[in-house]
Amino acid sequence: MTDSQLIREIKDGNVEMYSVLMTRYQKKILSFIYHMLKSAKLELLAEDLCSETFYKAYRSLHSFREIDASFSTWLYTIARNTVLSELRKQKTAHVSLDDSTYIPAAPPEASPDQRLLRNEKVTMVREAINSLPEKQRSALILREYDGMDYQEIANILGQSVSSVKSLLFRARASVKLQLESYFSEPAIMKEYEEMKFR
Repeated sequence: MTDSQLIREIKDGNVEMYSVLMTRYQKKILSFIYHMLKSAKLELLAEDLCSETFYKAYRSLHSFREIDASFSTWLYTIARNTVLSELRKQKTAHVSLDDSTYIPAAPPEASPDQRLLRNEKVTMVREAINSLPEKQRSALILREYDGMDYQEIANILGQSVSSVKSLLFRARASVKLQLESYFSEPAIMKEYEEMKFR
């Protein structure tokens, strides 16, 4: 069943179908929330905030209109707002990707030195991303980790598509600028530009 069909079923009183929607999105939403909480050292709250997100979505499902956004976009917006609200409560201004659950896989033929160097590079990229303003960082997470298109990101962040493109351009330029001091060799900068965050 599509999201739309499930939502119609739920709105018609078949509330147990909500568990199907939860199963469909739980891992992605939990990962997104975890990434946003990590630098504030609040990642232990990720599961609670994920549950809160799904609870809020369920309570507001009657007001959800597909004409405004897809269910996934709407759900990510709720998750982001829930996290930002918690961070404000905790009086923590920064959210980041520090110590992401993602660990790059080194090719099997890579030597220990090569693996160590690669891990150091990934750590430096994460630290550079950590220093970005919240909207740039959120846009980068949604684009690089969740593979969302510009319109979906725009809907979640409450921005225009052109603003999202600008946020991503500035975020990538800032990360690149920060990394240039570490990686002055052109070959290494080329490797960064080809590096996937996910």
